[in-house]
Amino acid sequence: MTKKIAIIGSGNIGLSLAKGLVKTDFEKADNIILTRRNLALLSALAADGFRTTSNNHQAVEEADIIILAVLPQQLNSVLEEIQSAIVDEKHLIISVISGVTCAEIKSKLGKKAEVIRAMPNTAIAIGQSMTCIATDGASTENLERVTKMFETVGLVSKINEDLMTSATALCACGVAFFLRAIRAASQGGVEIGFHADEALKMAVQTAKGTADLLLINQTHPETEIDKVTSPKGCTIAGLNEMEHNGFSSSLIKGIKLSALKAGNLYNKES
Repeated sequence: MTKKIAIIGSGNIGLSLAKGLVKTDFEKADNIILTRRNLALLSALAADGFRTTSNNHQAVEEADIIILAVLPQQLNSVLEEIQSAIVDEKHLIISVISGVTCAEIKSKLGKKAEVIRAMPNTAIAIGQSMTCIATDGASTENLERVTKMFETVGLVSKINEDLMTSATALCACGVAFFLRAIRAASQGGVEIGFHADEALKMAVQTAKGTADLLLINQTHPETEIDKVTSPKGCTIAGLNEMEHNGFSSSLIKGIKLSALKAGNLYNKES
């Protein structure tokens, strides 16, 4: 039976998921309800056949799957708004909100509906997200349903819920970390003689090709590094200079700090 989906808070993540579900024929546009306070921002989606509304309560009443995609600081007011519309036996709740556990959502709602957390990243916009999902007791059927849903927009990994803030740091914040590395590489390219646009194109394609090497060959980074380093060569000289200046340790420390910060985004006392 077709399940109607309500995406509460249709920003970048919510809209990208909605488009991915339709593009891959996972769901039809008229079975997806998008909510946003400013409906004008959803006019193009409405023209494409999606249902749009600013009434979160009504959207939940009409749907079977509820995707919470609001900011952490907006969550409590949204949960209060939709609480009376949630039916335990009917609704599956999916949260893409950083730092909020399944148990906290159930507690705020005062309901027993199944809750699954998902943490995609901004590459969801091009169908290349790395999404981690976790739950504290949802059924295997619902877990598989959510897995297939997010596989329409990239790769999915099932993890323990206590690792979700870590997933936020590595996969969601990680987009910015890798982008900064690409930016630095392109700046290095300018230093050695290339125009900025040439250097950026080279750095981006090199990064993309390198990532694909690991994904397609299923190899470890050091295996691929060994293929391009030779005794007394230029590659190992550059790598060692970067390591002497803290390249790996800085990245590791940054990921650890982002994970710590991600765990404190939601005010648990509110």
